[in-house]
Amino acid sequence: MSKQPRIVSITLARGGSKGVNRKNIADVAGKPLLYYVLEAARKSKYITGRYVSTEDSEIKSISESFGAKVIDRPAHLAVDDSKCEAALLHFANQVEFDILVFIQTTSPLVKSSDIDKGIEMILNKAYDSVFSSTIETWVPRWIELENNITPVDWTPNSRPRRQMMPELLIENGAFYITTKQKLIKNNLRYSGKIGTVKMPLMRSFQIDTLEELELISALIKLENNNE
Repeated sequence: MSKQPRIVSITLARGGSKGVNRKNIADVAGKPLLYYVLEAARKSKYITGRYVSTEDSEIKSISESFGAKVIDRPAHLAVDDSKCEAALLHFANQVEFDILVFIQTTSPLVKSSDIDKGIEMILNKAYDSVFSSTIETWVPRWIELENNITPVDWTPNSRPRRQMMPELLIENGAFYITTKQKLIKNNLRYSGKIGTVKMPLMRSFQIDTLEELELISALIKLENNNE
């Protein structure tokens, strides 16, 4: 009988934030932002341990109040230009697991069913890594350089029809799932054969600005009122 893989979640929640002050514990519909992803992990059918990596004492206390275990992150891994992979590897060197679910606090609309779909894709050995995405249909994009705007990959005299253009899969940043073996070998949140879980646009919003925080708070309140 094969050993059941140990599956854990990790959320990186440092104290600093540029767009929204103390974003990871900002009030979102009456609860700290961090609560929502920890709750999604708690409801997963597969995740057996929830962890938060932080250098911040208040975030540590709040995480523990929601039943998560805390990994004390070194200060040099919690600055603005720190890469997530560095914190993930720091975590991997301290905790035993087989599959890692990296859930980002900025995506409070993610559901446990989304996460479980991704885990199953790895358990079924169809993929080595999985990320969450949303479908983007083609829209005309422009770039501004030196006070001049230029179309990106199209021209006004041959504007393509949206229906003729391929759909793109956009990383929505909600979660990334990979094995410990792949993470340590490649120093990447995803590697090997990569798959994706498509999430609806309505649940793919991320919080990086105050405007987005207010929008998502309104969406969560609306959902709660409809339950």
